[in-house]
Amino acid sequence: MCGIVGVVGNANATDILIQGLEKLEYRGYDSAGIFVTGAGNGRLVKSVGRIADLAAKVGEHTEDMAGIGHTRWATHGKPTEDNAHPHTSQSGRFVLVHNGVIENYLEIKETYLAGHTLKGQTDTEIAVHLIGSFVEEGGLSVLEAFKKALHIIQGSYAFALIDSQDADTIYVAKNKSPLLIGLGQGYNMVCSDAMAMIRETSEYMEIHDKELVIVKKDSVQVMAYDGNPIERASYTAELDLSDIGKGTYPFYMLKEIDEQPTVMRKLISTYADENGQMTIDPAIIKAVQDADRIYILAAGTSYNAGFASKNMLETLTDTPVELGVASEWGHHMPLLSKKPLFVLLTQSGETADSRQVLVKANEMGIPSLTITNVPGSTLSREATHTMLLHAGPEIAVASTKAYTAQIAALAFLAKAVGEANGKAEAKEFDLVHELSIVAQSIEAILSEKDVIAEKVEALLSTTRNAFYIGRGTDYYVTMEAALKLKEISYIQTEGFAAGELKHGTISLIEDGTPVIALISSNEQTAAHTRGNVAEVVSRGANVLTIVEEDMAREGDDIVLNQVHPFLALISMVIPTQLIAYYASLQRGLDVDKPRNLAKAVTVE
Repeated sequence: MCGIVGVVGNANATDILIQGLEKLEYRGYDSAGIFVTGAGNGRLVKSVGRIADLAAKVGEHTEDMAGIGHTRWATHGKPTEDNAHPHTSQSGRFVLVHNGVIENYLEIKETYLAGHTLKGQTDTEIAVHLIGSFVEEGGLSVLEAFKKALHIIQGSYAFALIDSQDADTIYVAKNKSPLLIGLGQGYNMVCSDAMAMIRETSEYMEIHDKELVIVKKDSVQVMAYDGNPIERASYTAELDLSDIGKGTYPFYMLKEIDEQPTVMRKLISTYADENGQMTIDPAIIKAVQDADRIYILAAGTSYNAGFASKNMLETLTDTPVELGVASEWGHHMPLLSKKPLFVLLTQSGETADSRQVLVKANEMGIPSLTITNVPGSTLSREATHTMLLHAGPEIAVASTKAYTAQIAALAFLAKAVGEANGKAEAKEFDLVHELSIVAQSIEAILSEKDVIAEKVEALLSTTRNAFYIGRGTDYYVTMEAALKLKEISYIQTEGFAAGELKHGTISLIEDGTPVIALISSNEQTAAHTRGNVAEVVSRGANVLTIVEEDMAREGDDIVLNQVHPFLALISMVIPTQLIAYYASLQRGLDVDKPRNLAKAVTVE
């Protein structure tokens, strides 16, 4: 949540900041702002709304050499210009942007800032006033004031600080919130995500928790909070500008839905050799073999992907799988088995709730595996093992290709472990062949977009409520399908185990209630779901069916190619992604940037 950019040593600083914020707008779009300096006395511009609103307000770009910028997802204070970042100190000399949550900001205000006038209600403004007071009232150097403030501030943060009297330096620090240094030719940058500055550089330097960095145009100095220097090598980000552009697509979400067949084939080439043999890291396989229980910890869509993979994992590995909501486990960890393995599912690798669980796991000596789309992310660095999704950048807030990639990646892991255990089902499961069939099935579904759009308009154009129902693995897909529809169309949607309708939920069914039923290839389960469809139809529901071809009947709405039962969850979810997309599009909403949501949830 929220995005930070910064640059020092480049006369195109304003342009670099605006371009960077555009790439980070998926992280927050309540408000935005920049501060630039070097060509004059410094210029602070802030705006409520999208980056386009900020860019229009900035107007002509001056030849400023340094600056910082921020796109905000509100945590403390409403989305207003006063609460937008950057924030300034009491005198206006110091300018700060911040991601995260300062837990003791009220205590800081009461203890250190008596007499200070605050313009907004943010915890960030408290931080920059604190730093400014240590310099202007306490006589400390900027560096020493920053260090002192960092020892006082508690919580999660990524800071970028500029002294308006020094256009040659950006001071940076982080704890629990992501931040990187971008290394340019004769200038350097700061960003929350490498994609923000990929136009400028592919070379980056990680910042670890409780590290302070002094960024100048020709040097980057990393140190611990006590001032001890830290050596840190750079790395090359494997990103391409074409990967993070929409191309001819109207929205990133549609582009990312269409990329899913390619993602499936990329995973095949990554985790299997030309003979179809698994190429999973042996250390990861052994970690799973050594565990007596697999605990999948995740949030949102990743949590749903964990549920979707549970049966497959248990069947192929002979190891029980338990799901945990990361935000709950971080505070209320239950009694664990004797040899647990924690699997952290996360698209961004920066999810704060999941990281809190991982920190506890590391303290307890529990081995961990992060499955993420972002190499070098915090959860990847801090886990015992990492598997990458290789899905390419996902920009739309509503995750699509990362969800299906997570299920596919877990399938490779499950097969590799099952084969290592001598499990017959795993040896007989030709994953490479079956996933290739899934890729073809997805392509077939994508070719029917117009049909799905028409059905969505007829079913969901005016409704405020909707239900998904299914049984077995179909029920797990309904959880994700409902999340997609509610988060971008604002239709209140729930996914239910179809058999539970009669235990209370059916009381919500009335004339015109939309119900979408998922029916995959399990003859007994399919028959029961058909019975539940009849129940809601008799009470006035408008039903849309999504059915695999061997279970299809005349009158079914969307018929999918049959795929392996372990992988049906992947193809079954594709039409539900398109349903959410068209429901949002037909209501005139911003598909990629739903209200109140951000892509990378980096606060607890």
